[in-house]
Amino acid sequence: MIWTLGLLSVLSLLLAAWLGWRFVRLRRRLDDYARTVRRAAWKGNTLLPRDVPALEELSNAVRDLVAELNDQFAEVDGERGKLAAMLDQMTDGVLIADANGQISFLNPAAERLFEHYDAVGHTVAEVVRQHQLVEAWQRCQESGEVQIESVELPGRHQFLQLFAIPERHTSGSLLMVQDLTRVRQLETVRRDFISNISHELRTPLASLKALTETLNEGALDDPPAARRFLQRIETEVDALTQMAAELLELSRIESGHVPLKLKNVTPDRLLESAAERMRTQAERAGLGLRVEAGADLPPVRADAARLEQVLVNLIHNAVKFTRPGGEVILQAGAERAFVRFAVHDTGLGIPAEDLARIFERFYKTDRSRSGGGTGLGLSIARHIVEAHGGRIWAESVESQGSTFFFTIPTAA
Repeated sequence: MIWTLGLLSVLSLLLAAWLGWRFVRLRRRLDDYARTVRRAAWKGNTLLPRDVPALEELSNAVRDLVAELNDQFAEVDGERGKLAAMLDQMTDGVLIADANGQISFLNPAAERLFEHYDAVGHTVAEVVRQHQLVEAWQRCQESGEVQIESVELPGRHQFLQLFAIPERHTSGSLLMVQDLTRVRQLETVRRDFISNISHELRTPLASLKALTETLNEGALDDPPAARRFLQRIETEVDALTQMAAELLELSRIESGHVPLKLKNVTPDRLLESAAERMRTQAERAGLGLRVEAGADLPPVRADAARLEQVLVNLIHNAVKFTRPGGEVILQAGAERAFVRFAVHDTGLGIPAEDLARIFERFYKTDRSRSGGGTGLGLSIARHIVEAHGGRIWAESVESQGSTFFFTIPTAA
């Protein structure tokens, strides 16, 4: 936003300086023409031969003046067109209001932000419709100083920031509005990421510290106890190693450093392969695991190993949160130019308020925090699916189970 304000200020100063220089030149030419006219008038009203050069000089001067004015108007129109094109392409909203608050100009970004497409001639209050922003504009008019105001629009989940800048020559004002919604969302994700990774690291580190202190306090002298403690230390180190490996893999996938080995893959074979890998774990948990996919489905263009990784992750989550006696079903079906895969379970379900965030890094529902895992699996799955040109989402009802869907484009 500061860069945008600076750019507009520099452009305005340059345009004002250029216009001032051109009008100074024009004023000098007008003075010259005025002297020519006075000299011709001083010679009297009688047209004498000696007056002809003066009249010709006056005629030429007027003709030159008209030509120069036309050139200057064309240049002004050109500069105004460039400025208008820049304002049209800006993502920040720009409004210009006079001393009475009537809007004389707004760019397309401002029309979209305030959802008002016939604002010229209306007042700032009628167009902006947010009392904090209107009050900031009023303070700008009263004090003659720049005012900055931020506001959240709860109904639209938007964050807007307003810069109200006084225009001293016309007593009007320039209003610049920036949509900070995406910035706020990124700040929330970053803050949650730091909080979650701190939480995930605190538990294994505290456990390692307690185990090593117990060994140092005499458990080493008891070989069976020492062996148990060393096994627990190994388990915690493995968990930290897995977290580091998944973080590294996620970083590589996000940065595009993991090329996909694409080939034609049949959906039913992909589901069968993932099911075979997880069948023993499902049976150990007392769950049924079956595949529902026809052999006539169109093949997808995909990295089979990466998609199997996605399916295994989803099946693992389904097994972990489904009670004994439940079932996990793998499905696939054609959907326009995609094949839609689904992993359905009859487990605990996911709270509605968590559904929109379960694919974020380290995000865990309260129910899953006690279930182990790093909280990175679903985030990795999302990036793999999106790298294939598909999308992933979940539907769930608490106590009735969950279904995770993802789409992959067909080979055609």
